[in-house]
Amino acid sequence: MAIFVATGCGAAAVHAQTSAESAHIAIENPADLTKEEAQEIYDEMSRRMARGYAASRLDLIARFQDWPKFNDAPYVSATHGQRYVNSYANKMATNYATLKPGEKLPVGTVLAKDSVTVTDDGGVFPGALFVMEKLPAGQNPDTADWRYIMVMPDGSLFGDTMGSRRAAVAYCHSCHEAVADRDYTFFVPEDYIASE
Repeated sequence: MAIFVATGCGAAAVHAQTSAESAHIAIENPADLTKEEAQEIYDEMSRRMARGYAASRLDLIARFQDWPKFNDAPYVSATHGQRYVNSYANKMATNYATLKPGEKLPVGTVLAKDSVTVTDDGGVFPGALFVMEKLPAGQNPDTADWRYIMVMPDGSLFGDTMGSRRAAVAYCHSCHEAVADRDYTFFVPEDYIASE
């Protein structure tokens, strides 16, 4: 049986999540998979996941799986609930892989992380799609002009910092503040960076 717990990046994030209407949940015991095993599971799930996310009808993420992918296999992301994720970026994110401290991503950049839940007892489930969109300066100062969206596997919207259920995803920016010097974006773990 999988056990789900609320997680966060710090005390403020934990509080924001646990006080939200529906706390973000994380897998307590994710499976320890090799790159090959994780990729095989993802390959089996990717079409189902794409169909589910597409039900959200968000043009912003249409065909995101065709965007450049920056990892060579799905990897466990602690900041995304201990799920196996892939990191994609649209064509506007020309400097995402090479971002230097203090450098910014261009307005219109969209980053997407699809996810698969794999538990240590063999459970495999599609996970949420985590999305960041870089907004024009001043459009959302509370989130350093980033929009955060979480789309559930069935296409329902868990939250959107520029739309419905803003409070449900407010903790996203709390976590991303840890990488403010990289324009609030995490990157792929070194062992998983895709070769060019």
